[in-house]
Amino acid sequence: MLTDFGRKDGYVAAMKGIALSISATLNIVDITHDVPRHDIFQAAIILKQTAPTFPAGTVHVVVVDPGVGTARRPIVVESQDQYFVGPDNGVLTLAATEPRQAYHITNTDLMLEQRSNTFHGRDIFAPTGAHLACTTVPQETGPAVDDIMEIPLPQPTFDNGTITGEVIYADQYGNLMVNINESHLAKVSPESMKLTVSGISIKGLQRTYDDVPIGELVFYIGSTGFLEVARREGNARHYLGAPRGAHVVLHHG
Repeated sequence: MLTDFGRKDGYVAAMKGIALSISATLNIVDITHDVPRHDIFQAAIILKQTAPTFPAGTVHVVVVDPGVGTARRPIVVESQDQYFVGPDNGVLTLAATEPRQAYHITNTDLMLEQRSNTFHGRDIFAPTGAHLACTTVPQETGPAVDDIMEIPLPQPTFDNGTITGEVIYADQYGNLMVNINESHLAKVSPESMKLTVSGISIKGLQRTYDDVPIGELVFYIGSTGFLEVARREGNARHYLGAPRGAHVVLHHG
């Protein structure tokens, strides 16, 4: 499960209670419930990071759903031998990559009989996910659809040996993930280049944090294959004041 519900209220527990009422043998894993409220893109990035680590047959129930109760569809997406259940607002599509098949959840036998307009996580997504984890197949959730909403991952640009990307995520350590990956770096020689963000330049691609002194900035290929910017034993996001969308330039220097 992945939501923006936080832990203060009982929303996550209610979803788990419904799922376990359908099958008490379910193994429910919390990816996180601390996505910033309504932040569909951040939820999509976190799901993209984590989904590949789970085994075939995993059902991901994702509820970051500012459009709950509107005409947006509840969907199941089958991709990479896993199932993704959530709102049709793009939150599933960075992780549920092609080839994939999507289904509009319309089978009321898989939902709670009494459904609210404001808590589809409990009333539609959790029970549908639980049924999928048991014996239900995606085709039984509703009709196939081929027009689900996408969230595109911003792509870097290239100009005469310079790569311009942007910050797409910051983790709890303040490390900044950039939309430049290893295949992009293969087009340049990053070891002999500088990375500039918020007007501050950092010299040379490194292997890990320990390659620079404490308090120094460093850039490296992170565990997800994307370029990251960190401050050793510090917080790069706070130090640089670089929000999501901030430009990052890799250039000769």
